[in-house]
Amino acid sequence: MKFEHFAINVPDSQATSLWYEEHLGLTVKKKMVESPFMTFLADDSGTVMLEIYSNPKGETLDFVGLHPLAVHLALVSEDPSADKKRLIEAGATEFSDDILPDGSHLVMLRDPWGICLQLCKRAVPMI
Repeated sequence: MKFEHFAINVPDSQATSLWYEEHLGLTVKKKMVESPFMTFLADDSGTVMLEIYSNPKGETLDFVGLHPLAVHLALVSEDPSADKKRLIEAGATEFSDDILPDGSHLVMLRDPWGICLQLCKRAVPMI
């Protein structure tokens, strides 16, 4: 088994997916222009996708009320400080910015809708 995608039901999938395309560099693999506005976004490896949709049949999580350790999307970043600055200018907010004892740099942000994004520069890459 391998991951195909991870899906999240959000209140405004069209705005969320557009922000992810523009600011996280994710690439659209499939997009529906009618409800539930499913959008499949691939990372730059082309092997993992995030599905963002607004489906009234399912609940949406209170992302703002969740601690980042409950749910977050972790993204590899070559320069977490620069990416943090750029994403904050685009509407994200900072939750934490940590350098671990092994030298890894982890930044936790919330996108404009409260979904947590972790920017990871690992001292030793995990994959």
